[in-house]
Amino acid sequence: MRVFVTGAAGFIGSAVVKELLNAGHEVTGLVRSEKSARFLNAIGARAQIGSVEDVESLRKGAKSANAAIHLAFFHKLSHASLPARLRILFGGRPSGIASRFEAAAVEAEKRAIEALGASLTGSDRALVTAFPTMALTPGHLATEVDSPDPNSPGGGRAASEKVALALASRGIRASVVRLPPAVHDRENQGLVTRMIALARQKRVSAYVGNGQNRWGAVHRLDAARLFRIALEQGSGGARYHAVAEQCIPVRAIAESIGRRLGVFVISKSSQEAAKHFGWLAPFLSADNPVSSERTRQLLDWQPQRPGLIADINRASYFEPEAFEVSGGLSSPPPKDSLVQPWLSES
Repeated sequence: MRVFVTGAAGFIGSAVVKELLNAGHEVTGLVRSEKSARFLNAIGARAQIGSVEDVESLRKGAKSANAAIHLAFFHKLSHASLPARLRILFGGRPSGIASRFEAAAVEAEKRAIEALGASLTGSDRALVTAFPTMALTPGHLATEVDSPDPNSPGGGRAASEKVALALASRGIRASVVRLPPAVHDRENQGLVTRMIALARQKRVSAYVGNGQNRWGAVHRLDAARLFRIALEQGSGGARYHAVAEQCIPVRAIAESIGRRLGVFVISKSSQEAAKHFGWLAPFLSADNPVSSERTRQLLDWQPQRPGLIADINRASYFEPEAFEVSGGLSSPPPKDSLVQPWLSES
């Protein structure tokens, strides 16, 4: 099968490309730079330089393929085109930059999905699109039949999933693979990587409240395998969950980070969280347990790789000298904010 992959050189995309190549598929990957193009060519894929905002490039890639996997999404300002950056930065009050960025990213994603769908229409070709589990209603174990919640931390992307699944009515075998906040290996752990960076910077590993809110996690190679299976076997209009571990308490994640860095593990109130975590605060406060039971049954997908905590414990980038102080802390945090490190509440 000839497969067009957007975001092909990214953390998840590069694993998906290798998974497809190993399964005997021909892959063309959309990348933004010559460096990324060289990487794809070196592993046996074809590279096409463009961006998620380049509709003509997306159409070109999809037209020459039997199927597509859409992974590209601009997660930071530098990923957007110059005109988009200017609109985000100067299109209103400075306090609205974050909301304008999200709106621009989602609008680009919707246009990209529509462009891919327009080029794949008419021959039962497949399109698999990535989507975050953080867009589901928090506080209960979400399943594949649950619709996105616009009021959830990731709910801004609800419209993108709707656009993707609507393509099934046009004869496209369009499906969605939902990804948890911690897609990981030994070198990168999704949103947990930001938690680690903050713990290193602030010399405390923090969570919100009692830290019993839950996140899902999946190793990126297990996720890549699910994208490939969904492409080959998935049904039009289906939602699949790439979740290997469905209910990891965020406190347990913070404790594992604190143990590796040798820093105190502390709780932040919801009022303190915004200042400490910045944009990450709503996600770290969210209770986002997600089931993948239906996905495992329908596609016979069985995760096989190490779990999130195991990968944090095995990560090679926790260097003691990065702290330049003995024991990781030059002075302890206030006593009223201390939590017994690495001990769970009964």
